[in-house]
Amino acid sequence: MNERDFFNEKQETKSASFSCPHCRARNDYEVRWLKRTKKPQLPRGAGEQDKRQFQNSRDYMVRIDDMLACRSCRKRFDIPSSQSVVFI
Repeated sequence: MNERDFFNEKQETKSASFSCPHCRARNDYEVRWLKRTKKPQLPRGAGEQDKRQFQNSRDYMVRIDDMLACRSCRKRFDIPSSQSVVFI
């Protein structure tokens, strides 16, 4: 079984404040996240290894956006030192 079989997926946007490394302007940006919540029951046809993996899994979020465009100078920059996976 695939890990996606254990989770429901939903996109969310969260606001975060970043400084542009080129022009040093600070702005709030909308960052897209994929929220994966654990399904209430194990899918049918799961083996022993899948059952163990399902029991140990928990809800988490994965960041979709890796780069942002500055609102002042319009140059693109990486999201600095922000986590790409967050456990809920």
